[in-house]
Amino acid sequence: MCADKKDQKPGYLWSLLHNKCARCRSGDMFQVRSAYKLKHVMKMHDKCPVCDQRMELEVGFYYGTGYVSYALTVALSVTTFVAWWVLIGMSVNDNRFFWWLGINIGLLVLLQPYLMRLSRAIWLSFFVRYNANWHAEKTDATESEMQLN
Repeated sequence: MCADKKDQKPGYLWSLLHNKCARCRSGDMFQVRSAYKLKHVMKMHDKCPVCDQRMELEVGFYYGTGYVSYALTVALSVTTFVAWWVLIGMSVNDNRFFWWLGINIGLLVLLQPYLMRLSRAIWLSFFVRYNANWHAEKTDATESEMQLN
């Protein structure tokens, strides 16, 4: 028998690649799903529409995503370099290196909106863990919310 879809734990990698909430892994982090609607590329929900998890844990929370984005671009560049070297080869006698460099730069520019979103999803997942009982437990209150109570 197949288990209900509700009972299945969403995969970590799937939720990162689809920019889902780190806590419930089903709510969208961004207001617009497409990373290529450039006017709205980084507009996030204040809270997850499904589990009510805050998306920005503190002011300036996403400054650290620069490091994650840098690691992603370096990994992508190394991957394309190795693939180019294995499939096409490198030589000092022609311009193959410069062809790879141009194609790599073009690929990074085209993927940059998606990579920026992915780096935010990865960064949030460092600090907010998946909770299978998210519907039964409240999210952590912020300091300002605690002062109001």
